[in-house]
Amino acid sequence: MALPSLFDNLRLPVIGSPLFIISGPELVIAQCKAGIVGSFPALNARPQAQLDEWIHQITEELAAHDRDNPDQPAAPFAVNQIVHRSNNRLEEDLVTCAKWKVPLVITSLGAREDLNVAVHEWGGIVLHDVINDRYAHKAIEKGADGLIPVAAGAGGHAGTTSPFALIQEIRTWFDGPVALSGSIASGAAVLSAQAMGADLAYIGSAFIAAKEARASDDYKQGIVDGKADDIVYSNLFTGVHGNYLKKSIENAGLDPNNLPESDPSKMNFGSGGNTAAKAWKDIWGCGQGIGNIDEVLSAGDMVAKLRREYDTAAKRMAGLVG
Repeated sequence: MALPSLFDNLRLPVIGSPLFIISGPELVIAQCKAGIVGSFPALNARPQAQLDEWIHQITEELAAHDRDNPDQPAAPFAVNQIVHRSNNRLEEDLVTCAKWKVPLVITSLGAREDLNVAVHEWGGIVLHDVINDRYAHKAIEKGADGLIPVAAGAGGHAGTTSPFALIQEIRTWFDGPVALSGSIASGAAVLSAQAMGADLAYIGSAFIAAKEARASDDYKQGIVDGKADDIVYSNLFTGVHGNYLKKSIENAGLDPNNLPESDPSKMNFGSGGNTAAKAWKDIWGCGQGIGNIDEVLSAGDMVAKLRREYDTAAKRMAGLVG
């Protein structure tokens, strides 16, 4: 199945995933101008009224870019909505998104049919992130247009299923848009995601090290210095299992090799669960693919690097099969 026309302006088949606290208008605009989908969590805009200001800024700056660069128009942007019942802003945030007719909505931690209907009414598209095939079925049954399989090794809240297994199960029954997430931080990995059956790659951790990202210098350096072995999988910090940088756990005075389990019924996405450290601010979400990130770059330069790697990998594969 062909991707919706919304994605026609992509210069690389990538969605920059929404990064809690980290993604703001600066990063989103830079990603879109570089030719990939830029996104941010609605909850990053605080107070709630700031969401209107952010979407206004993004819309105006991308429109100006398109006027000045008709041959290289910007990619669309997306807003991430946390559907979990703990999000008491969801309805208000949806009203703001409807006002601006946000082209792409990414939903997480729950699928709601009424939300999907609302987005479709203003002409938007909904992609829902899932960690297994059962949740994927539920999302499509409730009206999502596409899926984001969050496989093993993805940053933040992630599943434990291999991307190979997860994408092949989904593709046995679903031929709509799929953006694969899980340790993707190179152009070759983007091409691999497509080879496995995904339409797009979903990249988050690499962009934490972008100059436009709202991450601390220490956090960015942690991404640059980190490898797959530096990632810890735990549900202690929010009640939902996720991947985090070991260094940040140690900085919080905790032993990353002996973390207790948290109560999943007490999800709290802004706190540190049973710790004094705050998830995302003090405890840094990160995926296993960061071994390819060796310097802090602008988002534009990062996308250009991914594009070069993607083209090189494609030529190499063409040589193997030619």
